[in-house]
Amino acid sequence: MRTWKGMCLTLLTSMAFGIPSVVLAHEPHVCPEGFPDVPALSGHVNQSDIDSGGLTFNDIVKAGKVLFHTMFNVCDGQGRPAATGDGQKREPAALNFLRTSGPDTYACAGCHTIPRTGGAGDVVANVFLGAGFVDPVIYSIAAKFSNERNTPSLFGMGPVEMLAVEMSADLQAQAKEVGDGIHTLTTNGVNFGVTIAAGKVVASKGVDTDLLIKPITAGGILPGIRQLTRIGYNLHHGMQADEMFADDADFDKDGVPHELTIGDITASTVYQAQLGTPGRLLPTTSEERRLIQQGEKLFKKANCTSCHIPVLHLKSPRYTDSRKGFSFDMTKDGEGPHLEADGSGGAIVRVYSDLKRHNMCDDPGIPNPVRTYCNEQIAQGRPDQDGRPGQEFFLTHRLWDVGNTAMYGHRGDLTTITDAILAHGG
Repeated sequence: MRTWKGMCLTLLTSMAFGIPSVVLAHEPHVCPEGFPDVPALSGHVNQSDIDSGGLTFNDIVKAGKVLFHTMFNVCDGQGRPAATGDGQKREPAALNFLRTSGPDTYACAGCHTIPRTGGAGDVVANVFLGAGFVDPVIYSIAAKFSNERNTPSLFGMGPVEMLAVEMSADLQAQAKEVGDGIHTLTTNGVNFGVTIAAGKVVASKGVDTDLLIKPITAGGILPGIRQLTRIGYNLHHGMQADEMFADDADFDKDGVPHELTIGDITASTVYQAQLGTPGRLLPTTSEERRLIQQGEKLFKKANCTSCHIPVLHLKSPRYTDSRKGFSFDMTKDGEGPHLEADGSGGAIVRVYSDLKRHNMCDDPGIPNPVRTYCNEQIAQGRPDQDGRPGQEFFLTHRLWDVGNTAMYGHRGDLTTITDAILAHGG
């Protein structure tokens, strides 16, 4: 005779998030003995199946979508009692789901919701970047401990990462060709100032001295989706990726080894990279179209386009995962809208950004300075520039989906586009 507990367990098992059987790498994790529950994730992706071509593009995207939506539980390995948010060892702690230090959510889809899954997030889902990197955990949201950030939209991140890759390669190649001195390097119409001494870049403007453009986060500190993904799984969910903790199968000492495979991270990365590319949906009335054309002219006249560059160009339309794990054509593959082909083998990216860091704050010594965005106290890898501290510099926001991603500002504390415009200093 089946017990009530057994029937409940069967029901719960049938409700677990299921990765299609064709992409399963190994059996799902199991709960501790006597624990009447099941993991939320039914299995994992094998990177060798991706490398061999055994999985189709659609297989990989489906698996990545499942991973993005899965509400991980302790049987999957959720939680990181002996690990900080940036993957350092700490004394095991019983705390879980702490809004400051994290873990702070069950699933990626729990925060990336506006206007739909993969998008931005409400201010209620803000993260406190930096609070999870210290031991012991921090309960305060004071600015001296962390930088409060709103959830960014992931739409169009595939093209953006590839722009950063191509532009970085241009900058690095140019730097090798010029001698010591002060130079302006130009890629995709964007200028970056550098100082070179003894053959090395010792100072730079708008980009780090490694000349690697990092288009991820408001401060521009991560180079690609894969890095964001594996760090985010650990920081926000307490799920450790094998590639981030290769020397210890159970780094966080929660009793669950090999929580996310290399293939899982590849699938998650590809899923995010193939999300639709933002574009323009014009109104039907002639009067509304006239106003848009007028606004576009004013946008250029006010010199907004010097930073919010309407169009950048890709030499190749292909997205290639930073681990070289998978590649696809962004003008043809994925959920759409797709990237625009340029007719000569490349692609047009209507991103409204220069992928460059700028000072967003007026000097505090001038009368009535505009310093709305100067609410961070921690640079977090952003170098000082022109005598101003690194925490005043932010990546030019990509405006191509600005109509879908209210709230505004890096904290999401500005309710309208007008507020965000008036807050510009620097």
